[in-house]
Amino acid sequence: MADSLSPECTPLKHEYDSCFNAWFEGYLEPAVAASSNAEARSAYSKRKAEEFNSKCGPIWEKYKACVQKAVKDKGLDVLLQQARDEHPLTEPPPPPPMSNPASTKKS
Repeated sequence: MADSLSPECTPLKHEYDSCFNAWFEGYLEPAVAASSNAEARSAYSKRKAEEFNSKCGPIWEKYKACVQKAVKDKGLDVLLQQARDEHPLTEPPPPPPMSNPASTKKS
């Protein structure tokens, strides 16, 4: 696992990564099984979200607070705000156009 932005945050990052990975492994396989029925999928997703929040949510909040403090301490918050002001993401960017290999061939 990679280190965090700040050495003080790295133990929290590793703890969160481990929690998330364990939760996600348990999410994937049953999610595929529940995907054929919309009602079952919705109920399953709600249960898994609640499970994630109870198991990993507190760790995530601690890690996020640590990173936000590190960003501010390093003066990166000003740069992030400047980037947001200059290039606001009001909508997700569109997907890149698909190229047609047949139309790019030269005869």
